Amino acid sequence: MNRLIPKLQSWPLGGINSETGRYPYAEGDTSLRESMINILLTRPGERLMRPEFGAGLQNFIHQPNNVTTRQLIADSVNRALKRWEPRIVLESVNVMAEEHNLSEVIIEIHYRSLISDETGALGLRLNLTP
Repeated sequence: MNRLIPKLQSWPLGGINSETGRYPYAEGDTSLRESMINILLTRPGERLMRPEFGAGLQNFIHQPNNVTTRQLIADSVNRALKRWEPRIVLESVNVMAEEHNLSEVIIEIHYRSLISDETGALGLRLNLTP
């Protein structure tokens, strides 16, 4: 089954281009990655018109770095990306404890882009102590 996926742009996260004086809008896979980061870093309730939007990773700060917390983080990432990013198919979400920093977790997301049909990965570190 083929789905039509429009060419979408994302809001720029990098600031104004000094040469053109305009915001450099991301396209393609860059737009996709920026959108995923936006979803992960937004707390549910933060957007007034879409109160369910986001994964709320900040809500895990001050939680213990144990198997239960890491599974809750993985579930939150999985649920949010499946709901809010229709341009990807999630292949896996892995959350691991950082070996050298016990207060930090590493989040690895493997996905397939429906735009380019290529696989990609996104990695984040979340410090559970502020």
